Amino acid sequence: MSSGMNNDGGLWRVLYVVLLGQSVSFSMALMSFTSSLSANHGVSAPLALAFSAYLPLTLVFGSILLYRRQKLQISWYWYALLAFVDVQGNFFVNKAFQFSSITSVTILDCATVIWVIILTWFFLGTKYSLWQFLGAALCVSGLCLVLLSDSGVGGGGGTNPVLGDALVIAGTCFFAFSNVGEEYCVKKVGRIEVIAMLGLFGMLVSLIEMALFEYKTLKSISWSAEVILIFAGFGISGFMFTSLTPLVLQASGATLFNLSLLTADMWAVVIRVFLYHQKVDWLYYVSFIFVGIGLVVYSKTFYREKYSNELPKLENNEPDQPYQLLPGEGARV
Repeated sequence: MSSGMNNDGGLWRVLYVVLLGQSVSFSMALMSFTSSLSANHGVSAPLALAFSAYLPLTLVFGSILLYRRQKLQISWYWYALLAFVDVQGNFFVNKAFQFSSITSVTILDCATVIWVIILTWFFLGTKYSLWQFLGAALCVSGLCLVLLSDSGVGGGGGTNPVLGDALVIAGTCFFAFSNVGEEYCVKKVGRIEVIAMLGLFGMLVSLIEMALFEYKTLKSISWSAEVILIFAGFGISGFMFTSLTPLVLQASGATLFNLSLLTADMWAVVIRVFLYHQKVDWLYYVSFIFVGIGLVVYSKTFYREKYSNELPKLENNEPDQPYQLLPGEGARV
């Protein structure tokens, strides 16, 4: 009897984690969709989009932090630096939608894990197995196929796909620094402080850069109800992504998190085909296979080596316990 009850509990736990992981993946796809939609409406304001995501994070998690009346466990200037880097990553990726297709941007965004491996290897001393390097190499191969398609071999979408791809790759470099910084922070404090401070300083940095670089653009925008809904949609999806990511990591670790984010590429293809009525080149599907196999190989290796050490933490009922972020992961806005 108890065995059956345990099996039922395990099944519900798996279903819960799968649903949570797909919520994160879908929110990431929504961020890509709303950013792409703003580009299609002639709105070139990537910093304003980022601001719309940092604002609700500040209001919600900042309020929780104030209610707890706890002092910051990490100096504020580290959070300011972390937010500055994160804002630049958001700027480049959101700007890329002005020139490239949603599928290209979403797939190339996976390149973050490559830069994170390099940074954590040199700066944090993280060790990786041969299988993890093989998985990363397969992911790089898939990303190269996207570049090959967008350079003209397969006819990628967008007004200037090569420039768009370059912007995405630049954005992933900034996201990699941001993720490594978050990894350092979340090893020391709970998720509430990190998300609250990332939201607060991200909002301030994006606001300052908006005033410097996007003031004229924002004045020229025709603020219709549809445009306002696009910004609201990006803000809500960014809030969902950043808020749910730590929960997925606490519930299942990196394996399901990475696999969940992989399906965001599939959501992007669905959006491009059914909403934009655009054809997807065959190289994209080959790229999906390479990236998918690469992430499975990388995640399976981590699962085998690390999951047994994480199990006690997963059984802890504390909702705001410190946890360790892994390469390629992080609260991205």
